[in-house]
Amino acid sequence: MQFDELLTAAGSGELAFPASWAQGRATFGGLVAAVVARQMQQAVTGDRAMRALQISFVGPVAADEPVQIEVEVLREGKAVSQVQGRMLQQGEVRLAMLGSFGGSRASAVAVAGDRAPEVASANSLKALPHLPGITPDFIQHLDMRWTFGGLPFSGSDSREMGGWMRFREQPEALTDAHLVALVDAWPPALLPHLKQPAPASSLSWTLEFVYPRPTLAPDDWLLYRASIDQAAAGYGHTQAQIWSASGELVALSRQTVTVFG
Repeated sequence: MQFDELLTAAGSGELAFPASWAQGRATFGGLVAAVVARQMQQAVTGDRAMRALQISFVGPVAADEPVQIEVEVLREGKAVSQVQGRMLQQGEVRLAMLGSFGGSRASAVAVAGDRAPEVASANSLKALPHLPGITPDFIQHLDMRWTFGGLPFSGSDSREMGGWMRFREQPEALTDAHLVALVDAWPPALLPHLKQPAPASSLSWTLEFVYPRPTLAPDDWLLYRASIDQAAAGYGHTQAQIWSASGELVALSRQTVTVFG
């Protein structure tokens, strides 16, 4: 199933993730977060943009097993709505999320986001291939082209990692849910520091969306650059920026990750 089909299935209440979206023994976390975020967004009244998500990956979501999504609007103020979402499988919480949705306000404060750095164009770079047993299965659905830092398990000492990204099959529109999935597609920025494969996972994730948002076409490239703030004792703290192909800031990401190596 393609990404848009899974979003539709989540809305119908009948959803099980196919194995083609696996990430090791679990379903790709960006997909899990995206479908919950979409249901949260649809519970908000009025024209309130998704401003921030706080996501905890509580446990792995197995493929080919039904999941349930629960959404609760905690508060709807004059300009901001606070929403809680959860994904359950076999009666256990596997993902918990808080979302803030807010309308625009008049303000005298206006500070532009940082522009994207100058890098090689996406079309001049090779796509990360889907190699069964080596790269995660979900990579077959995404087009990722490395620009910053080294590949996972390459022994690189760079604090940065990332590159260009988009869906291999063009979606109908590049929505907030699509952005959630794309941003989480990149492995933890700690993995290039390792010289051999080792497990790693996101413990918590905060994603913030920047407005006004530049116009994004369904097949547009987005540029992702993550940097390591600190890492020790099996945990790492990273932050990332996401830009449009024209260099405008689109989103900000921060993660606490675990690494077993």
